[in-house]
Amino acid sequence: MKQLNILFVTVFLCLNATAQTDTIEVKRKNDTLRIGSMIIIKKGKKIWEDSSSVISNRDNFNKKQSSKISTNWWIFDFGFSNYDDQTNYANTGSYLVNRPGYPDISKSDFKLRTGKSINVNIWLFMQRINLIKKNVNLKYGLGIELNNYRYKSTSLLSYNEGGLIPYSAGMQTNSPFVYRDSVVKFTKNKLAADYLTVPVMLNFSTTPKYKKPAFGFSAGVSIGYLYSQRNKQISDEFGKLKNKGDYDLEKFKFSYVAEIGVGPVRVYGSYSPQSMYEKSTKMDIRPYNFGVRLSSW
Repeated sequence: MKQLNILFVTVFLCLNATAQTDTIEVKRKNDTLRIGSMIIIKKGKKIWEDSSSVISNRDNFNKKQSSKISTNWWIFDFGFSNYDDQTNYANTGSYLVNRPGYPDISKSDFKLRTGKSINVNIWLFMQRINLIKKNVNLKYGLGIELNNYRYKSTSLLSYNEGGLIPYSAGMQTNSPFVYRDSVVKFTKNKLAADYLTVPVMLNFSTTPKYKKPAFGFSAGVSIGYLYSQRNKQISDEFGKLKNKGDYDLEKFKFSYVAEIGVGPVRVYGSYSPQSMYEKSTKMDIRPYNFGVRLSSW
């Protein structure tokens, strides 16, 4: 019994001490209710506060805002491929072989059909790292570039993958890069070059808020690795021919890249200051692309 009395006294003292320490005081002013050390606000950002924590109805949003890295998956580009031909055709030598008795191969033979020379890019992801208040960001990604160069000339030019080229009249020449055959008439002649590409850009955004269309501009460089090159030809003589091999294209492609737009739709462009061919002293052709990019930012 004595032990039970001691227990009751101990509990009473603890409760009394707690009541003195945490005195409850209720105050109400406008939309604010204060109960001791706790504050409840009906309107505004803060809905609950005590001496140890603050709970806000915008906590999730603020956590998202505080993230310095954001990722955008599966970005698609639809545009056109072309190039700036700076080749000196007087110095190509045996690199370009012409059938005797016909005009020399010139720049006009390499002109493209702009509307049918297509560029499609598929970016696996793009990431953006906040550098300055989400107005300035580092942007980079990984994807593939698909370039189709459709020649305007309906005939005469063919690519060589090495070895001997048989002419229609039975003539042969040793390993030219491009040759002219006056007999075969191509209704379609296309060179395709595909790259695995990594772009790195500095991104500027004027309205970097979430859930709002942002105006943005990005500029930088990209490095691409050539993983596929092929030539497709259609003619009455041979039908449809698809040749996949080595067409003397440069393995690595360095380009300047840029994009500008509002919200999910933007315009992109790229330009390589180097020739797309390994023997740039023979064929100095510098590729560029432009089109529309579909991206969430």
